[in-house]
Amino acid sequence: MAEIKDPENTIILTLKDGEVVIELLADVAPKHTARMKELARAKAYDNVCFHRVINGFMAQTGDVANGNMEKGFNLRRAGTGGSDMPDLPAEFSKLPHDRGTIGAARSSSPDSANSQFFINFADNHFLNGQYTVYGRVLSGMEHVDKITRGEPPASPDRMITVRVAADVA
Repeated sequence: MAEIKDPENTIILTLKDGEVVIELLADVAPKHTARMKELARAKAYDNVCFHRVINGFMAQTGDVANGNMEKGFNLRRAGTGGSDMPDLPAEFSKLPHDRGTIGAARSSSPDSANSQFFINFADNHFLNGQYTVYGRVLSGMEHVDKITRGEPPASPDRMITVRVAADVA
């Protein structure tokens, strides 16, 4: 596991193959960072599936309304919902969508991000300036690379737990 320098702005994402440590970029996208921490602390991301996983592109998850594999899971609707909190305004920056960066998923409106996010499998610079980058994988990308592919996958992987490192004993 990577050395955690700022536990308050670090997420520990547990997948079936191991832990993924994500550095949140609060100085770049403070609203998106705060939302991820709020949902993690509420355990809203726990058991939520990866509903859109495209080889060579990205793995998308975070539909807390429809993607929880234990509560109200609906594979056909996974990816269409968010949280009960208001949508977030875009926080675009000069940071590129490189392999391992975390981007805010949204609809066609730039200001429609809510709870869903994606992890880039590759450098996806065509997304630059169109989707908010608010984190990066520090360690565990090999576990992200093993997420089952599909749109949606027939048997989707899930985020087992998502925690703010400062809250983990």
